[in-house]
Amino acid sequence: MPQIRLALAQVNPTVGALDANAELVVRMTAHAASQNAHLVAFPEMVLTGYPVEDLAFRRPFVHASRNALERLATRLDDEGLGSIAVVVGYLGRDDTTADQPQVGRPKGSPQNCVAVLYGGRIALRQAKYHLPNYGVFDEFRYFVPGNHLDIVRLHGVDIALAICEDLWQDGGPVSVTREADAGLLLVVNGSPYERHKDDTRLELVQHRALDSRAALAYVNMIGGQDELVFDGDSLIVDADGELLARAPQFEEGCLVVDLELPEATAAAPDPWGSADGYVGSFRVRRTTLTTAPLPSYAPEPGVIAPALSEQAEVYAAVVTGLRDYALKNGFSSVVLGLSGGIDSALSAAAAVDALGAENVHGVSMPSDYSSEHSKSDAHELAERTGLNYHVVPVAPMVRAYLDNLTLTGLAEENLQARIRGMVLMGMSNQDGHLVLATGNKSELAVGYSTIYGDTVGGYAPLKDVPKTLVWELARWRNTVAKDRDETPPIPEGSIEKPPSAELRPGQLDSDSLPDYSLLDDILDHYVEQDRGSDELVDVGFPPELVARVLRMVDAAEYKRRQYPPGPKITQRNFGRDRRLPITTAWREFVETNTAPSTEEPPPPPPPA
Repeated sequence: MPQIRLALAQVNPTVGALDANAELVVRMTAHAASQNAHLVAFPEMVLTGYPVEDLAFRRPFVHASRNALERLATRLDDEGLGSIAVVVGYLGRDDTTADQPQVGRPKGSPQNCVAVLYGGRIALRQAKYHLPNYGVFDEFRYFVPGNHLDIVRLHGVDIALAICEDLWQDGGPVSVTREADAGLLLVVNGSPYERHKDDTRLELVQHRALDSRAALAYVNMIGGQDELVFDGDSLIVDADGELLARAPQFEEGCLVVDLELPEATAAAPDPWGSADGYVGSFRVRRTTLTTAPLPSYAPEPGVIAPALSEQAEVYAAVVTGLRDYALKNGFSSVVLGLSGGIDSALSAAAAVDALGAENVHGVSMPSDYSSEHSKSDAHELAERTGLNYHVVPVAPMVRAYLDNLTLTGLAEENLQARIRGMVLMGMSNQDGHLVLATGNKSELAVGYSTIYGDTVGGYAPLKDVPKTLVWELARWRNTVAKDRDETPPIPEGSIEKPPSAELRPGQLDSDSLPDYSLLDDILDHYVEQDRGSDELVDVGFPPELVARVLRMVDAAEYKRRQYPPGPKITQRNFGRDRRLPITTAWREFVETNTAPSTEEPPPPPPPA
């Protein structure tokens, strides 16, 4: 059987950085060439970065993407890499409809495309057929779908191409791969990370390989893009679904594997020729690059990276998202408040892992109600991590406000949080730091935060991390440090003490919220799974508690809209995944044996 050495380039592009992304393609192609690869594949839209969102409607950007692809093909050949077939994703356009405005079709007819570059030329182009329009995806808004399957013959092997969602959906190009007699199905992806997705990916790839009777290679990008994080997890299975190689998550690199594939037998054009045909009613375009199989060589076994634990991959997603958001947006340092609590402690540890301790500034801002253990825990965290530590007492600032403004109760409590926000933003303006908001998903869900106070920031590392998972990650991070003979970054006091905003004497989160384990369970059903109040009662939650929590969640939508972006790690994050109106009279109602009140109880006070 013919042999081919395939390299999957798991890389981290930046949206809009066409020249830098092209440089990345050249560098990784050269690396693949040094490994004697014959074919190298890059992720979906690697040349433009992904997702480009409304940049797809900018004609100059589409034009620049297509020009960059042409320059890239020439440059690869000029640098002695023209004998390697390079599969590159880019932003293209349907030229047949680009100048024909039509209601329901994206302006300018942009397309999510893949090309094969070889010998200094663009050998073929194919557009994504299935356009996802669910969850974080809006591709039906941005792109015109493709209408055919490309099969390229290289060294005597027929290779079919597909783009991300084409693999996930039935029908379309993947469905005719088997009848088209392809030996390899190569899929380029921009598949965002979420918990438990790696197992789903492998099962899907194995299923499609068995259906297609072809080996299947799946290449995915890594890195952060706004709220999305890409984890790589590129993999290759044979036609029987057996895993041959798998790349580590969240690491840039080149996964190289030798494949023995069936010799191409379908009728095809001569080298550098293309011909259209049909499998059933689906158009298939065949392009030939080379027909002769390679001389036989000793294959090398593929490497299967060890799987990460659930805590390890979530933490890696948080760190990756934070690092790329900062660096890709021009920030080399961050600043955050250190309260001595678990959320700020975990945020600080992740920031140190992402950017280095020398680039992290932690600020303790004690008030009259700050406990001694909170102040000492903040100081201890700074010593454990080595970050830059500052103490800025806010009590005098609070008194100055209260001397000139009559505030009591909740308004006085929130004043402390808002002054802390001003301190952090002032340091950001002065020194160019990115401010990190340290709240978690549970607090964000129920509005347990002070708008313009602890919600202040440019990025929120724990935005999609429930409170119970925050504790889990903190303990895991300390265990990892111990296993490496390093100092655990997070003080035990921050992990073990009851959480409190410390805005009034003796205040605890439990004064206003259910126990976090119970709260997170309800939130999982309501936010992640979209279950209604009746369903929550049916599974055993007390009706009064369900009503209370759902009222808090629904009333806090306006706060969530003003919260900074943060890395998506769950199936349903606040932001791209869950989009509810701020202004709505709809509220869930839970039937109870108690006569309903004529007044809706207000949501709990929003402390810092």
